[in-house]
Amino acid sequence: MKIALLASGTGSNVEAILQAHEEKQFDAEPAFVFSDRPNASVLDKAKRYGVPVHTLRPRDFDSKQQYEEALLHLLEKYDIQWVILAGYMRLLGATIVEPYARRIVNIHPSLLPEFPGLDAVGQALNAGAEETGVTIHYVDAGMDTGEVIRQKRVPIMPGETNGSLEEKIKQVEHQLYPETLQNLFRKGF
Repeated sequence: MKIALLASGTGSNVEAILQAHEEKQFDAEPAFVFSDRPNASVLDKAKRYGVPVHTLRPRDFDSKQQYEEALLHLLEKYDIQWVILAGYMRLLGATIVEPYARRIVNIHPSLLPEFPGLDAVGQALNAGAEETGVTIHYVDAGMDTGEVIRQKRVPIMPGETNGSLEEKIKQVEHQLYPETLQNLFRKGF
């Protein structure tokens, strides 16, 4: 089974998935890593694992649809079965979501439906929440509105900072995402 990993930044979750694959804990084949930012450090991480990389800049296209058509062509060229979002900071439109319905998965640093969108950690801290967490979900056309596959709670301790909470969440994500994807690909949820 071939997967494509999409990320926009550092790619710590991409690296966790590539590490799990290298350690034979993850059966799906990462066919390529894609970023909408040509200088994203996730691309260097992918290269260290010997995984091909591709980039497309949205501003090089006349419309979101044209950009997504180019991405869809890339997914079809590699015969991708699953699209895995790992810090991909763009909302996918129908051009990608429809042909890959229930085959696009995302990870989000909160217990959705709480704190969707950008800066979920900051949102949780600003709300005075006592806990937050990690959600792995299918992607639909909305902002973090797809069906939940799995969640794990993360307590927010008194005096917690954005940085300390992000680190706790990343530790959970790096274990939970590869494990959940492996289960999803093997037997479904």
